[in-house]
This record gives sequence, C-alpha cells and structure tokens, in this order.
Amino acid sequence: MAARHYAPAAVAVAPLRERILLCVLFVTVLASSVAIVEPSPHDGLMALLALAALISGVRFNRTLLVPFVLLLLWNLGGLWALFRVIGEEKTIQYAGTSVYLAVAAMVFATLFAQNTMPRLTTMRVAYVAAAVAASLLGIAGYFNIAGTGELLAPGGRALALFKDPNVYSPFLIWPALFTLDRMVARRIHITDVVVAGILLFGLLLSFSRGAWFHFAVSCLVMIALAFLTAPTNRERLRVLTLSAVALGLLAAFVVFLLSFSSISTMFTERAQLIQSYDVGSGGRFQLQELAIGSVLNFPGGMGPFEFSRVNGLQQHNVYLQAFLVYGWGGAMAYILLLLSTVLIGLRAVFVRTPWQPYLITAIAAFIGEMAEGFVIDTDHWRHFFLLLGMVWGLTAATFASLRRQPQFLGGRAYVGAA
Repeated sequence: MAARHYAPAAVAVAPLRERILLCVLFVTVLASSVAIVEPSPHDGLMALLALAALISGVRFNRTLLVPFVLLLLWNLGGLWALFRVIGEEKTIQYAGTSVYLAVAAMVFATLFAQNTMPRLTTMRVAYVAAAVAASLLGIAGYFNIAGTGELLAPGGRALALFKDPNVYSPFLIWPALFTLDRMVARRIHITDVVVAGILLFGLLLSFSRGAWFHFAVSCLVMIALAFLTAPTNRERLRVLTLSAVALGLLAAFVVFLLSFSSISTMFTERAQLIQSYDVGSGGRFQLQELAIGSVLNFPGGMGPFEFSRVNGLQQHNVYLQAFLVYGWGGAMAYILLLLSTVLIGLRAVFVRTPWQPYLITAIAAFIGEMAEGFVIDTDHWRHFFLLLGMVWGLTAATFASLRRQPQFLGGRAYVGAA
C-alpha cells in the first residue's frame, strides 16, 4: 500500500526535474556568448548544469567511456607538465580550465545521450539566440553604433563580448551550419534566411582567415553528409541544387558588402594568404619551427605558457600546443580523442534518427575546427567542447536506440526518438 501511495509522487517529480534541467541548460548555453571575462558566466553556470543533471538522474552511457578515458589522459599529461612551471603566473588556472572543459564535454555528452530531442532543441534555441545576439553586437561594434566600436570591434574587427575575433567567429559557425542545413535539406523559412544572413555577416566582419577557412571546410562536409544521408534521389538533387543556389547567393552577398570601401579595404588586407606576422624573424612560421624543436626536446611537455615565455609568442597550432603543454602522452590522447570523435560520429550519422541533422552539422563544424587548429590554439574554446559532447552524446543515443529498436528501411536503420 505504501509503495502505491508514493509511486505517483515519484512520477510527478521526474518531469519537474527535467524542466528544471532544460531551463538551466538553456541559460547556460545562452550565456556562452559572454566570454569577455575569466571565469565567464557560462563557467559558473556549467557547475549548476552538472548539478541539475545529477538531480534529474542523468546516467552515464557506456559509449562515453572512450572520451572519458581520453580526456582523463589528456589532462593527466597536462598536470604532469604543470609541475615544471607551477609557480608561474596563470599556469594553474590554465590547467584547471582544461579539466573544467573536459568535465563540460562529458556533461553535454551524458545529457544528449538521453531524452535527446527535448534537450537538443533547448540547446539549439539557446545557441542560435546567443550567436545572433553576438553577431548583432559585433555588427554594431564594427559600425560604431552608439559608440560601441572600441568595446565590440576594436581594431576594426568584430568580436562582440569575446576577447578575440578569432574565437568569436568560430562560435557562430555551428548555428549558421544548422540553419543552412535546414534550408538546403528540408524547408526554407524567412526566419532562417534572416538568421543565416546575420550570422554570416557577423562572421565576415570578424575578418578571421582561420574562421573563414573553418566555415568553408565545414560547409563542404555538411553538404557531402547531407547528400549521402538523403533517403531519395530527389532529396539528393534538392541538396545539390539548393547548395549551388546558396553558394551563389553567398557570393553575391559578399560582393555587395565589398562595395562598401571600409569593408573592402579590410577584406583585401585580411584575405591575403600570407600576412606580415606569418613570416620573418618572430613570425608564425618560424615559431612553429621552434615549437617542433621544443616538442622533441621536452617529451614531458613544457607546461602552460612556457613556450611563449621562452620565445616571445605562441606558436598558433593546437597540435603543437598539445605536445608543448600536455606532453607526448597528453598530445597522443588529444589526437586520438579528435580522430575517434570523427570516426564514431561518421559511423552513427548514417542512421536515420530525429537528431540526424544535429549530428551532421556537429561533425561538420567539428572537422572544420580541427582544420582551423593548424593555425590557432583551440584547446580552450568552450563551444569546441560542446560540439565534442554533442557528437558523442548523439552517437550514444543512436547506438542505444539501435539496440532497442533495430529496423531497416531501404538499407538504412531508422530509429525513433530516444
């Protein structure tokens, strides 16, 4: 009798816990566009999100053991290298940020592995809103609206409430990809056209060569995956046709913007493949050569910021950064983490699920960010770890659904919502 009396109460509490979790998730992702201070509001909210996940009964999926182990090894390598420079300024903070971001990736992965679509939808709405707000701030700063240029676009490059235009611009790419994919592969709404226009304008005004390259690579991957996963030849034709149309419209949009002299001048300067700071003594290329030598000389790693203290500047390559800051062991774990994320995501992306578009765009953005990592350090970008968690969480949800409901339609598995 007692069990029957208390059972309804337990059932009623579960949806309330989930609603609280969705609210915290929404606010946490929404705050990710504010990164002008350290720690950022997003960092504090991640602790609250982890707590809400525990209270709501989020469980650890066995598929997530792979990223958990690799993230752990990556950070153990970083902590070992930290002992070399533990007394230097901000080194402990740097190592702590790496640990925190690894935890954040696992929190997102466990969240998206269960009750997948409601949580994904909440994240998407918050992320798109945050990215649009960041783009609008960046645009306002670039045109110095209400005197905001010094704060939101110093040096003539939009960065909104980020510290660096090279971090602000990649933050916009996943929402832009998701919006474009929805128009190309499913339906076109005027709202999506407006959102895509704002995000791409904000991306252009960052004048970040790495982010432009990142976006181009991600778009190619997204179109290829959308084409390969389309269930019919008619839909494949739609993907190709609308992709070509979108490319033409994007080119026309850029040409129109370049008719403004201020944009054209900065674009011409930034679009050059080789910049003055890339070559010569103390240039990017020379620093990367020095970094390779340091990697060979310090197999245990130099520790955070030590390379820049010795040589004056960073090497601007996340893979060299992995060896320099986390040692050979940590770097190998990091590289295996990236490769396994892509491989397992590509294995799951061909399964037709309600979250397939999210997985397609997350993998595309992740691969683009991996490519950008050759010219910039991405190991502390918060949205990178959101993408990492998204790929693994959606892959875990896909595999779990296949175990529960294996059905095959036209040679491809179809799974219902988790």
